[in-house]
Order: sequence, then structure tokens, then C-alpha cells
Amino acid sequence: MKEGYVIRDQDRPHFLTCTIIEWIDIFTRKTYRDSIIECFEFCIKNKGMILYGYVIMSNHLHFIVQSRDGKLSDLIRDFKKIYGEKNIRKNTNRT
Repeated sequence: MKEGYVIRDQDRPHFLTCTIIEWIDIFTRKTYRDSIIECFEFCIKNKGMILYGYVIMSNHLHFIVQSRDGKLSDLIRDFKKIYGEKNIRKNTNRT
């Protein structure tokens, strides 16, 4: 059984909210805010993201986004994966 919201109109703009597990305030740290912006930039350049606007809160973010190729679910999956992998690497490389 699939959980969460199903995006029916894959080619239209959507207002989305992404939350952090247990609502941890990670975006109070500049490095994590910068990572989100870098992921947006990567997805715009390489994944066909059209980003209309965003706001980064202390423990979640809101954004209005559209997919150029009509595959918004895939785009959001990739965005979250890129962000997660980037920050896992960042945290495991700490001394």
C-alpha cells in the first residue's frame, strides 16, 4: 500500500512541503540550508525542475515546483535522494 499524497497532475505546478524526521531544526545551520539550495540548483540544471519559489523554515521547507517532463513524482524522489545522500556523506566525513 502506497502512503502519502499521490500527484495526479504530474505536469502542473504544485505547492509542496518537506519535513525533517521528528521535526529536528536542522535548517538553523547554514550548511544544511546551503545544501537545499544546491540541490534545487542541481535539479533545475539536470532534472528539469521549474522552481517558482521556496521558503526554508527551521525544520521544514515549502516550495512551488513543476517538472518540465511531466514526471513530478520522480523529480521529488530524486530531489530528496540527492539531498539525503549529500548530507549523509557530509556527516560521515566529519572528523
